[in-house]
Amino acid sequence: MQLSVKVAEIRGDCPVYRTGDGFRLEDGYRLVSEIPLCMHSLAALIPYYNALRVSPPRRWGIAGKSDRSKAYLQCPDPAAHTGGGTVIFEVSRRD
Repeated sequence: MQLSVKVAEIRGDCPVYRTGDGFRLEDGYRLVSEIPLCMHSLAALIPYYNALRVSPPRRWGIAGKSDRSKAYLQCPDPAAHTGGGTVIFEVSRRD
């Protein structure tokens, strides 16, 4: 089972990601990426990645409004105050 992580939206100016970028978490611990990754974004995903492997996002209060099978998380960069970019990630389970 793997998780696919996609950049769904960027608020502000992120120096690392572009909308549509993505990476995968395979076998519960292997990070697979063909693009550079930001450590701040990983910090946002770490509390949830194991939980999302075993149960749906609605159980954790992070399910999307229109597609309850997808989780939505954001990096901790407060773009309005730092001049950076807050990235919204869409996380999907792949069996």
